[in-house]
Parts: sequence; structure tokens; C-alpha cells
Amino acid sequence: MENGVVAEHGTMLKPELLAPGGDLEKLESALYFGADAVYVGGARFGLRAMAGNFSLPQLQAARKLVRGLGKKLYLTLNAYLAPEEIPALRDHLEELKPLDLDAYIVSDPGVVALIREVDPDRTLHLSTQANTTNAAAAVFWGRNGIRRINLARELSLEQLKAIRSGCDLELETFVHGAMCMAYSGRCLLSAALTGRSANQGACTHPCRWGYALQEETRPGEFFPVEEDGAGAYLLNSRDLCLVEQLPALAAAGIDGLKIEGRMKSRYYAAVVTDVYRTALDSLPEPGGEYRCDPRWREELETVSHRPYGTGFLFPERGEQIHPATSSYIRSHDFIGVLVAGFGRSPLVQVRNRFFPGETLELVAPGMRRTVFSCAAIRTSDGELLSVAQPNAVVAIDLPAAGKPGDLLRRKKGGAS
Repeated sequence: MENGVVAEHGTMLKPELLAPGGDLEKLESALYFGADAVYVGGARFGLRAMAGNFSLPQLQAARKLVRGLGKKLYLTLNAYLAPEEIPALRDHLEELKPLDLDAYIVSDPGVVALIREVDPDRTLHLSTQANTTNAAAAVFWGRNGIRRINLARELSLEQLKAIRSGCDLELETFVHGAMCMAYSGRCLLSAALTGRSANQGACTHPCRWGYALQEETRPGEFFPVEEDGAGAYLLNSRDLCLVEQLPALAAAGIDGLKIEGRMKSRYYAAVVTDVYRTALDSLPEPGGEYRCDPRWREELETVSHRPYGTGFLFPERGEQIHPATSSYIRSHDFIGVLVAGFGRSPLVQVRNRFFPGETLELVAPGMRRTVFSCAAIRTSDGELLSVAQPNAVVAIDLPAAGKPGDLLRRKKGGAS
């Protein structure tokens, strides 16, 4: 059945895994580590103005790469536009049309209407920014040309099921990444405090700042609401992590699972995609038991994140806020990426310096991890080096064969 759990042959239907592509390198890693589709932003009209967004030639290159792998590429056009921006969007849509991208991700009804006028056959996905919280709203959007809806982040599992039963559109939900206190967006904090609008892609993240209360007749006296002297992080949300809940989401009929993180690192895109790809491929047949491998959660601890929670999927847990600090945590540092030389002596593009004798780890798709001691570092011409510096390309020996696209990492605290 369509949008359901069990196919006619009795196997579990796997949702599409949608990963972030903040730039071409991150897109390549997301695909290499198992994404079914990647979403990216252009130079304008998206909600990540500070991400490494794609020019038209870069979009063309990305499209060629994605299509060659039999996967999909979605472009974010999900900003809410002011009147003076509409003519520029019209021109941009004319430029985009020949690229024939798989879908545009949109929020603004005016943008939807303009795309229907300029490029009427283009597939449209509705962003979580549109805050779709019920089946009637989903049906409305379907009648107005939307094929897939990324549902509001504040919905519970039971509410997701209710929406699924009330419409036949493709449904998508976030499963991993940073959460905003305006959970489905439309936040005005940044615009009010700094003049930079989140709804135009320029959020300064004031929800992550430290706050304290002060009574106006007592300047300098702060009420003791802070966890420590740094202040109180009253608006600071946990990061979302639903790797343990994938069977429930598949059973609810969710068609697409989305990873947040276009502004995160290449390492983040690779590792998180790898974990969710492996977990999705481990979904059991109907009646089977799903086992969340502890290694998956351990891997998710290696990337930069705030304490994890399940968002509003289970509202009774009440774990959405993390008031102690807004700092990121991670257990490992990204050291480099293999760029050439299949086999045990590849070339590595260095991201963080490392030294001979250090313990490193090779990270490859399919949750393949190999810990080894870096015996020697050489130039591509074979000259021995005492250190591998960032942005250099060096040669090292591996204990197992590596391929271009594999990553190297080091446990934090291991640098000399």
C-alpha cells in the first residue's frame, strides 16, 4: 500500500533518508555515506544564509552527481519573501528551470503560486516552516500542488499517525539535529534583538544566549535563575535524536526522514548519515524485533551536538529544554578525508593537524571503523614529515584498504 508500512510482498517499506548538503563536499559525503536524497540551498531565498550555498554552476554539478548515483536533489526556497523580492525570485526560477531539480522545498504560499506560474510541473515539498499540524492542512496543501509535507516539529507520534490516516500525500519528519524553540520556525527573536531575520535565513540564534533576570530598580542585581555564573539558558533546546524510534516512524507511515545540519561539518554529515542509513537498513520484517545497536548512539556522540532528546514525539517525557549551557559537545575531532589512492597508502586532505605515532580511526560507510597508529606521515613525493598541517595533502599507511571519501578522526585530547 502507498505511504504505508508493509508492501504487497510483506516487507517493511523504508522511508527515504534525506541528508543536508551545506556545500559540494558535504553533499558528496552525505551521498557516499548512504543518503537517498540531499537538500541544498541556493544563493538566495533559503533559510540558511550563512551556509555554503550553491551557485547555479554548483547546482548543475550537484545535479549531475546525484543523478549519476540514482539519488535525488532538493533545493530550499523556503524563506518568506517581502514584496520587493518577488521579481528577483521570478528571474531566479527561470534560471533554475533548465536544471530540472527533483523538488523545491517551499513555505510561502506566494512562492508556491509563483513557481506554479513559472515552472508548473516542478515537484514541490512543503517545509516544516509552514507549520502543518493536521490532516486538513495537509489536504489543503495537496490541492495547491504540494506533493510532500515536512510536518511541524511539535507533533507527537500519535498525531503523526492521525495525519497519515487523513491524507495520501508524502509525509516527512526530522529525525536528527538542532532544534529551534520556535520548533517549526517563524521565530522573531533574532529580528527583534539584532535586526537579522530568521525568516530570511539570517538567524543569530538568540535562543542559545545566556539570560538572567534583573529588576529595573536594582541594576546589577540578578535573580538566581541561572545554573551557574554564565547565566540561564531558558530557551536552549536539546538536539533531536530519533534513531531508536525509526520502527515507530516507519510504522506510522512516514515517507521521509530528514537530518538537520546544512551548517554543520562534512564529518557531521557523513557520520550521522551513516548511522541512520545503517539503522534504516536494519529495520525488521513485520513482526520482527528492532535492536538499536549501542554503537549507533556512540557514533552520534562523536559529532558536535547538544544533549539529545526526542523532541515532542513523546510529549510526556518533558525533555525538550537543556537549561545548563548552550555549548556543543563531541568526543572526536575530524582529522581529514581520503582524496586519492585506493588501498593502504592513500592521500589525505588534512583538516586538523596530527603527528606520527598518534592513534587515529578510519571512518568508512556501513559503520566500518578501524583504529590504528599513524606510523609515518609523508608528502605525496615520499618526503617524511614531522606533522600534518591543516589544508595539506599527505600520505599515510592504513591497516586496511581505504577509499576516497573515507574520513579520519581522533579521539578528543589525543593531539600532541
